Amino acid sequence: MLIDTHSHIYSEDFHDDIDEVLQNAYNNDVKKIILPNIDSGSIKRLIDLSNAYPHVCYPLIGLHPTSVSEDYKEELSVVEYWLDKHKFYGIGEIGIDLYWDRSWFEQQKEAFIYQIKLAKARKLPIVIHVRESFNEVFEIVKAEQDGSMKGIFHCFSGNETEAQKIIDLGFLLGIGGVVTYKNSNLKQVLKSVSLHNLVIESDAPYLSPEPKRGRRNESSFLVYTAQKISEIYELPIKEIAEITTSNARTIFGI
Repeated sequence: MLIDTHSHIYSEDFHDDIDEVLQNAYNNDVKKIILPNIDSGSIKRLIDLSNAYPHVCYPLIGLHPTSVSEDYKEELSVVEYWLDKHKFYGIGEIGIDLYWDRSWFEQQKEAFIYQIKLAKARKLPIVIHVRESFNEVFEIVKAEQDGSMKGIFHCFSGNETEAQKIIDLGFLLGIGGVVTYKNSNLKQVLKSVSLHNLVIESDAPYLSPEPKRGRRNESSFLVYTAQKISEIYELPIKEIAEITTSNARTIFGI
């Protein structure tokens, strides 16, 4: 069994065929799917899908850094409101993104710290978005780590030094379709990392793995990522599945 630890299949990209997408996942042994939130506009679809498939889809709540703008304080109040109304398995997707727009950096930083504190208060893991912001994110997480924090650096594509820094903080690396790309450095990086420090993820509908690159990604494609990791570690895919599934169950309490 595989667990997709990061998927946005509640998005409108899957409006017309979500039942088929979930059946495809099941047919490919992806039996549980973690759903990180984006912002207040995605919460209803997220919760509706989780309620429809409660033993498959596990929701997180959070404000994505690219959704941080002038109304970010209201957005954060929505996150806190829903935390009191519904069961969530973590806080995410949160973090800092300096790729698309650097003008909201201070607000992104404030929102990130605020949501980390929510997670610590409620003993929930965090799922961290990092894009052109590793040092900024790392310093915040390091300062906030009091021994109680756990979570995942989503879509990790960094170097060996960054991987070790994340592991030393007590966090896991989220490995997705990028590991299958010919120009990815992850194949070398992962050789220095224990499999016990990894979870696997699709990030559907984005970052489809080879040989599905260029198509809408979905959770069933997770098998290609697992196969590539199996090649890197020279271990049977069954063992890759067992270890990464155990890691995911532990981090999210499922």
